[in-house]
Amino acid sequence: MSVNNQGKGPDKLSQVVADARRHMKDREKTYREKALKMYPHVCGRCAREFSGKQLKELTVHHRDHNHDNNPPDGSNWELLCIYCHDNEHGRLEVAEAYDGSSSSSSTDSDFFHNPFAALAGMMKDKGK
Repeated sequence: MSVNNQGKGPDKLSQVVADARRHMKDREKTYREKALKMYPHVCGRCAREFSGKQLKELTVHHRDHNHDNNPPDGSNWELLCIYCHDNEHGRLEVAEAYDGSSSSSSTDSDFFHNPFAALAGMMKDKGK
């Protein structure tokens, strides 16, 4: 069994290192990296601190829920742990369901079952 070493060596290593550095610089430009540099690595809700490998559990929450609104001063961002972030978005969904601002086309009858819906008709039939 022969091993093909084509594409390996100093040129390939240099290319990999250059790609890694370019990827790192591109990532630093993202709003997550900017937010992590601006703010302390602490969840804005539960105050849990993050460092090292745990840092991946810290997310950037957009206060106005518009992911395209990324001002350079970070005024629309808040660092939240994954649990508080999920809770925040869950609360928004519940609020939208109650005030009717949900963009869903479904009706309340799609989600709720009323076992007594036909009871009045059944009672009338029994009385006859």
